[in-house]
Formats: sequence, structure tokens, C-alpha cells
Amino acid sequence: MKKTLAVILARAGSKGLKNKNLRKLGNKPLVSWSIDEAKKSKKIDTILLSTDSTKIAKIGKRKKINVPFLRPKNLSEDKTPSVNALEHSINFLKDRGKKFDYILLLEPTSPFRSYKDIDNSLSKIIRSNASSLVSICKTDSLNPLFLFKKRKEFLVPIKKTKKKYLRRQDVEPTYFLEGSIYISKISTLLKKRTFCHNDTIGYEVSKWKSIEIDDILDLELAKIILKNKKLRKSA
Repeated sequence: MKKTLAVILARAGSKGLKNKNLRKLGNKPLVSWSIDEAKKSKKIDTILLSTDSTKIAKIGKRKKINVPFLRPKNLSEDKTPSVNALEHSINFLKDRGKKFDYILLLEPTSPFRSYKDIDNSLSKIIRSNASSLVSICKTDSLNPLFLFKKRKEFLVPIKKTKKKYLRRQDVEPTYFLEGSIYISKISTLLKKRTFCHNDTIGYEVSKWKSIEIDDILDLELAKIILKNKKLRKSA
């Protein structure tokens, strides 16, 4: 039986939105959205909250998930790669005799991922035997065929095409990493140091779920989505 460790990375600091992970969305702090859905999962064996904040740690303890340490400062900087913080959590548990096959990264900035998304993603990666899985969303109008670079004041297509007029429905779909789910075999993550490589599969989510809260505009949009059921039912 494959064992899965879910790690919620929630730093105190944030440049784009101060105290981001403690900001209220609906009636609870942003970090609680990830904790609550992880707790509903039927496929996660252990949930660990990795944070350098005593306030965020208190939330995790109150919700009865593992908060066994305050993350060291050198692993909580703006430019610290997530994989370094994940490795710290993996090794902390390994040193205490707890080993896992898969690691699931849940970032608080993606509040609309559900426990069903989590469990479906875990089922998909185990069934496929791929090394990694990331959640994705269609780019729609941000398809590379519709994007341009600037050369001085002139526009240059990112990707050239012979067609003069393009309709969205006529182009091959492209996807972006929308940030709500990252899963990897632990051995692969520690070796490759990334979730994205040539053995990574995707789990597609709806557009409304793909909002990632990095600034005040993102937070206000999330509040609108939360209040509007029609938006949540849309693609």
C-alpha cells in the first residue's frame, strides 16, 4: 500500500500581500482552506504543516494536524525553493522512522482545490505509475499563438503561424501550471528537485479553481467567486 505525505507550506512573510496566509477568505484564514480539504481526503496518510509563523502553527494545532516544528529561517526566505522546505519535512519524519512513497504539496494560495481533486489526483498518479503529477488549466486567450513580445515599440508573435485570423476554438489547447496540486514520488523529487520533468502528467481543473492568491486583487476575485455559485459552476 502506497503511503502519502501531504505538506502544506505556509510562510509568515509575503511581498505581494502582507500576512497572506492569515488573510480571511469567507469565514476562515487562507491556510485553513488547504488544511480542511486535506483532512477530508481518504488517500492522505499524514498531513504536515511547515511554517515559520507561530500564528499559522496555532491554526494547524487547533485543527489537529502535525505541526512538529517551526521551519528554520534559512528555509523560509522569499527565494527559498519549495523543494528545500519539502526535503526538510521528509527528512524530519524519516529521522523519526516515518517513511512515505509520495509527497503532495498543497499551497494555501490555491484555496478552491477540493478533497475530491486531491483524491482523484492521487488515484491518477498511482494508476499511471508516472513519477509526478501537477494540476493544470487551459490557457484559453493566453495560448502562445495569441501572445506577443515587444521589440522596441513593435509587436512580434511569440509563436508564428501561417493563418491570418485565429479563433480560440481552432487552436490546439495549451495549459498552464495552476498551482493547487503537486504530487511526486519522493525518490524522484529528491533526485530531480522539481515536479515538472519528462515523467510528469497533468490533472486538469476548472478555470474558477485556478485562481492563485498572490496580491489583493486575487483575494478580492476569490471573494467574488466564493459568493457566486454560478461562477463556481462555470468552466
